[in-house]
Amino acid sequence: MKLSFHGQAVVQIVTEKHTILIDPFITGNGTCDLNAEEVQPDVILLTHGHNDHVGDTVSIAKRTGALVVAPNELAVYLEGKGLHTHPMGIGGAHNFEFGRVKLTQAFHSSAFTDEDGHTHYMGMPTGILFTAEGKTIYHAGDTGLFSDMKLIGDTNNIDVAFLPIGDNFTMGPEDALLAAEWVKAKQVIPIHYNTFPLIEQDGAAFAEEVKPGKGVHLEPGQSITF
Repeated sequence: MKLSFHGQAVVQIVTEKHTILIDPFITGNGTCDLNAEEVQPDVILLTHGHNDHVGDTVSIAKRTGALVVAPNELAVYLEGKGLHTHPMGIGGAHNFEFGRVKLTQAFHSSAFTDEDGHTHYMGMPTGILFTAEGKTIYHAGDTGLFSDMKLIGDTNNIDVAFLPIGDNFTMGPEDALLAAEWVKAKQVIPIHYNTFPLIEQDGAAFAEEVKPGKGVHLEPGQSITF
């Protein structure tokens, strides 16, 4: 399995047979190294409805035919745009051909502003537990620190956790360090920072502060394989 970070909350997972793209905010993301017209995901996983996470989902899915797995209200909205979607709810899990997806809590908000300037409520924000090839990946989505992260860590053998550190809109580095301790992941990678001035952080410094050997700093386009 190969995991790569592409700025903001964009994460790509490549398994032996599938490519999964999480929160593909590519166009307009100055930190992203991907080209929205060239990526070829089989599946797009979305944590919530904010524009900087839904990103290029519609254009990518229409071009590639990718399945979009998302919280229920967001999935229904995107189905109305002509996409092939699978709606899910917090606490629910489903075994797909490409792996197992379970949505977790995330304490944030979720709304999408369309091209006409209309804002649509998109249900509850979520995190994602993705399991394939014997590995479990936790993408926390946009969230503040919450105590049930301990439960997530206690009930899942998490190999890699992607945690937001940007502050202001999500956890900052101090809370994310506590989250890293609670989720008990073997490796922790910071996300959702440096995209905008309000969320400027030092990802490398954060990774160094995570329990020795567990923090991993990835620049956009870099990856880990295991």
